[in-house]
Amino acid sequence: MVWVVMVWVVMVWVAIVGRAGSPLSGPSRPRVRSVNTTAGSRDAVIAALCAPDLAAMVDLVLWVEPDADGTPVAHAANHLGRVRLHPGGKHEVLAGADPVASEDPMAFLPYEREIAQEGPRVSTDNAYPYAAERILSLFAHAERSPDVAVVHTPRHYFPDEGGHHGEHGSLDVIQSRAPLVLSGARVTRRSYVDDHARLIDVGPTLAHLAGVPESDLLDGNGDPLDGRPLTAYLEPLPAGQPRRVVGILWDGAHCGDLLHLAEAGELPGVARLVERGVALRGGAVAEFPSVTLTNHTSILTGLGPGRHGVLGNVYFDRATGERVVPNDEATWHRSAEWLHPQARTVFEMVNDHVAPGSGPRTASVDEAIDRGADYATMQLIRASGSDRGAGDLGDQLPDPHASPFVGNPAHLEDRYFRWGVQVDDLGLQQMLQLWADPTAAPVLTWWANVVTDAGHHGGGPRSEMARDSLRQADRRLVAFLDHLDGLGVADEVTFLLTADHGFEGADQTVTGSWAPALDALGIPYRDEGPGFVYLH
Repeated sequence: MVWVVMVWVVMVWVAIVGRAGSPLSGPSRPRVRSVNTTAGSRDAVIAALCAPDLAAMVDLVLWVEPDADGTPVAHAANHLGRVRLHPGGKHEVLAGADPVASEDPMAFLPYEREIAQEGPRVSTDNAYPYAAERILSLFAHAERSPDVAVVHTPRHYFPDEGGHHGEHGSLDVIQSRAPLVLSGARVTRRSYVDDHARLIDVGPTLAHLAGVPESDLLDGNGDPLDGRPLTAYLEPLPAGQPRRVVGILWDGAHCGDLLHLAEAGELPGVARLVERGVALRGGAVAEFPSVTLTNHTSILTGLGPGRHGVLGNVYFDRATGERVVPNDEATWHRSAEWLHPQARTVFEMVNDHVAPGSGPRTASVDEAIDRGADYATMQLIRASGSDRGAGDLGDQLPDPHASPFVGNPAHLEDRYFRWGVQVDDLGLQQMLQLWADPTAAPVLTWWANVVTDAGHHGGGPRSEMARDSLRQADRRLVAFLDHLDGLGVADEVTFLLTADHGFEGADQTVTGSWAPALDALGIPYRDEGPGFVYLH
């Protein structure tokens, strides 16, 4: 009966996706030019994008060039100057001022400083953690990497090309800072600490907690992952003993505001987790671009985008000539198809070390990157045989206005927010079913939530809509924690709460497009995103 109920829940979820449209409103169609390419076209594109009259919308232009010995080297430029960037923070300024003056992952902390200096507008006043490492990863894929990546300024407002009131995707620290909370069994109790991690560390940490030896935290080729388990916050783990682990993702949850609200008593579920564990003030640094599918994949593989292959919510594959849009209602359940064969998901890692039992060893709730999971929402959607799901179930769809978790019903007027309420209510139902019998619960359960992304896109960080979405997600978390308390197993579970990126607010007066400047060059290009410029 449990699995019948789950299938019904997923059928309803599919129908919602089919009706609601793209979670992020979908990327705009690419601008495609088809005139003759000239030598030095990339340099001409970079120069055009670094023009001072584009400075309000172009924060950085990024690319990779080989060194004299063939080693790839990351480069960044804007109207202020140009720099070569090396892993570990070494900078070689080539012209003007260093446009990436700081890589401090703890910039704009404590949180009061972020609020006081909200939205730095000049790159020299900003910070770009792990700049070289993240740029090199983006450009490491021979077929899918762009020739040039354009980073929007934090204030750039581009609704005609898919932009919103709240934005992410940048290399900068605030859009890249996701929350990270570890809690429960085998986690040291340290409350709030001034430290940070990277999102590529989340997957290895989940796998390690679930019993995967560190020696097997490898990709499919046997090479080490890019991330590492966060053992500094964990008690020594006995070898060979599977542990129950619950990973929770609140898509787009703003790190600073989430911790601020938890400390203020407005997110009691998060506060319960922190009280029994640790929260990193600097959160976890997302991979670049700091967008949804790139970082869901990095979290669940421990790899950067150049190795796992999901370079963004939209990108171009030269090998197939295909425009890939994994973050869309018609393709979200197919996202794992674009993973590199060499990438291993945490579900695959854990299943390799846990014997089958009475229930699923691994479960993936409302998560696109689900390859290898014994139970997966998207797996059931794929099995339905329809690209758009199970069809319209009419009055069987949950009524978002009846949701017990919604704070301000006025926010349901926003289509994406309303869809997020429906999906997340059904996600909680799946979690309660998976954990109806704790003896048959998965060793690793991953639970993705979406309404927090909707709230931050719709209103921007610290808006009432964004904070309502955080409070709403927290009420579902409390319901799940109370359920585990009722079963008497809460103290036996390890929890990890994170997100896939941060957020900054756009300025509706800062509009425009760099497309006319590129069009004027007469160089063939396609601009996906916008921000991924392909020249051949």
